[in-house]
Amino acid sequence: MSQSPNSELSSLESKIVALLDATNQTELGKRLQMSWLHMIVRPTVHYFIHRRAYVVGDEWITNYQPERGTLMASNHRSFFDQWALMLSLWPARLRFFERICFPTRANFFYETPVGVFINYLFGGGSLYPPIFRQAERAELNKIAVDQVNEMLADPRVLVGVHPEGTRGKGPDPYEMLRPQPGIGQMILHGRPVVIPAFVNGVTNDFLGTLKTNYLPGVARQNPIVVVFGKPFDYSEFEGHKPRAAIYLKCARKLMADIKALSEIEKDVRARIVSGEISDSDPGWVRNRRFR
Repeated sequence: MSQSPNSELSSLESKIVALLDATNQTELGKRLQMSWLHMIVRPTVHYFIHRRAYVVGDEWITNYQPERGTLMASNHRSFFDQWALMLSLWPARLRFFERICFPTRANFFYETPVGVFINYLFGGGSLYPPIFRQAERAELNKIAVDQVNEMLADPRVLVGVHPEGTRGKGPDPYEMLRPQPGIGQMILHGRPVVIPAFVNGVTNDFLGTLKTNYLPGVARQNPIVVVFGKPFDYSEFEGHKPRAAIYLKCARKLMADIKALSEIEKDVRARIVSGEISDSDPGWVRNRRFR
């Protein structure tokens, strides 16, 4: 990420950005990152949530051969939502899973050594590129969006995003925040295949998640349900003059698709709790071959 004269990054932030650039913008960096994700992060995620994770709607993804990059857009309730989504896709050894990144807010992950450590420990540095909150750093955000658009030209790339831009913190997991127009801009400029998704059951309690995974009957009482939708159709917004209003309309339509998936999740959750969905159902991650 090239720094503009007005970016006003501190010395520490500049070094952090340079380090993450090297990780995500070089072939060696991406190879090391994906090795870490496959050898360390993937087994860890599996260990934490596999006994209670159930997946719906991913059948078409198994044989999916994209011509461009893939953008996976989901609701946002916890820091570990993307964990559940990634675990759902890993067993299929998908082509578009060879390079991944997750644009993230720069505060914490790009402003503190602890944030950098967590980024590498749990994501191999894949929380990238950074999105800054400060108005004087708006130019850096434009650069970040351009970087994502370039990545999305590669069919091996998966970019994970949350259209809401921040976590929903209310008591209702089905209540979603308003989408940000930036996601519409990313879609219309990057022209990826967009996979909408809805996930429910993941919390921010790291150790609690591990403990819960091994409680008796947890799959029935407190399942993690992931629902994937069909590719998002944004063709009606293509060909228009680029402007914020079009980006926002695109983002709102995408959020409507994600909201529709939440209704499917409610039905699936009820069937799990009632016992209608059997323990041998292939939708359970624990019944899928972990390769």
